[in-house]
This record gives sequence, C-alpha cells and structure tokens, in this order.
Amino acid sequence: MHVFVTGASGHIGSAVVPELIKAGHEVTGLARSEASAAAVKATGAKVRRGDLADPDGLRAAAADTDAVVHLAFDHATMIAGDFDGAAATDLAVVRAMGEALAGTGKTFIGVGVRRSGDAAAGPSPRGVVSRAIDELGEHGVRAILVAIPPVTHSSRDKHGFIPMLIKIARDTGVSGYAGQGASHWPAGHTLDVAALYPLALEKAPAGAQLFAATEDGIPVREIAETIGRRLGIPAVSIPAGLAADHFKGFPFITMDVTMPGAETRQLLGWDPVHPGLIADLDEDHYFTTG
Repeated sequence: MHVFVTGASGHIGSAVVPELIKAGHEVTGLARSEASAAAVKATGAKVRRGDLADPDGLRAAAADTDAVVHLAFDHATMIAGDFDGAAATDLAVVRAMGEALAGTGKTFIGVGVRRSGDAAAGPSPRGVVSRAIDELGEHGVRAILVAIPPVTHSSRDKHGFIPMLIKIARDTGVSGYAGQGASHWPAGHTLDVAALYPLALEKAPAGAQLFAATEDGIPVREIAETIGRRLGIPAVSIPAGLAADHFKGFPFITMDVTMPGAETRQLLGWDPVHPGLIADLDEDHYFTTG
C-alpha cells in the first residue's frame, strides 16, 4: 500500500515509518520544515511538504494514497494550555482527510480512545476527535483507533511525561507524586508501539479499537521512586493543595488510566520485545542530559 503518514518526523512517527517500509509499504511523510523533510527522507520515505493548518493540502495528500496514518498533533498549542485550540485543529485535520477517503474503503488510522468501560480515556486533548474518527466508518472508510500509551518511552522520548517528571524532580530537588501516588499510567516502548502499525494496517478489522500499551498501568509512585533513585533524591508525596504549584506546566500528574493490551496482542499477533518502563528508566539515556 501507499501510506501517507502525518507526524512522520516525530517521536513515534519516525519509528512507525521504517516499520511500514520494512513491511513492504510505500510511505509518504508530511513535513512542515526543511529539517523535518530531511528527517523523513532519512527514514526511506518520500516527502510531502505541508502542515496541519492546510486542510486542502492534507485532503489532496490523503486522496493520493491507499491509507492514512495520522500521528501529528499541535503539541505547541497544547503545551501552551490551549487544549481546545489543539483539539479543534486535530478535528479539522481528521475531517479534511476523512472527506478525501469517503466512499473508497481506504484506511484511516488515528489516535484515540473510544469512550467505554474498557479503558479510562483520561484528560487527553485527542479524545474529542475519537468520535469523529469512528464516524468515518459510516462514510465508507476503514477507520481504526489506536490508543497510544501516555508514557511512550525510549531514547527517542525527549518531551513526554518522563522527561517532564525528571525535569521537575531536578528543579525541585524531590521526585514527587500526587497524594498516595496510586494512579496508574500505561506504558509502551516506542519501538513496540511502532511495530503495531503495520499489523494494524494489514490485520485490524474496520472499526477496531487497538491499545498500544505493553504495560496496562504502572503506579505513578513507582515511577517517581525510580526517578528519585536514579537522581539520588527523595521520592515524596505532594499534598493535593500543593500539587498544581509543584507540577506546574504538567497537569497530567493525577491522571489515572489503564489500557488493556492483551486483546490487541492476540488480535494482531503483536509481540512486544523491548524493555518495560522501569527497566528503561534503569538505562542511562533519560538521565544523561540535564
């Protein structure tokens, strides 16, 4: 298949593209800058210049391919605190590419969690587009949702939950967790998450909800204690009234999410082989830079 990938030069996309190529697919990656274009080209993919603010260009790109893997997101707007704005952009992108695929039976793989009792979706700004992706199935599109774990970890992870927690720990001198630290975060190694995508493209039924977590949910306290041990600082509970100030700029600390991955592994024959989160934290790569 010819697959169009948004976010092709990003943390996850840069791992997904080589997996798709290795599986025999032709890939075109979206790139908004010369640096991104060079990174996409280095993975072996073709480059299409453009960005999320150009729905007409995205519509045309989707129409030229057999399948779309949508991984890009306006993280800068999200980090600035405008979740609604980032989600609105994402929704417009999904709708634009969905229009190009309508009635073709082609595949659209997007990031999201179908709201149900199977998993807690948490406060993800991507959640608002999950329904829109699902609804593509009503318009002749093979729509597939992939729930990417909030902790997708590896040496490629420079701006995710773990680097942010480590930075806060270094800045404050303690590795904190909110309250009892009993909330859970699902996790998956970047390379394991990437390996799921060609399997999803080739095997997942229309309307599938896939979970890319290799660990259903790790207690946040355990994560904080591991970070503290690696930094040589205490792991401490941050009372609820102080958490917003302590974890400033990181509103996800109290998020409690589980992602049951066993069914996805069985459905696709997906066999994660890379280290779990705690083992990965015990490697050097998260702690070798300030």
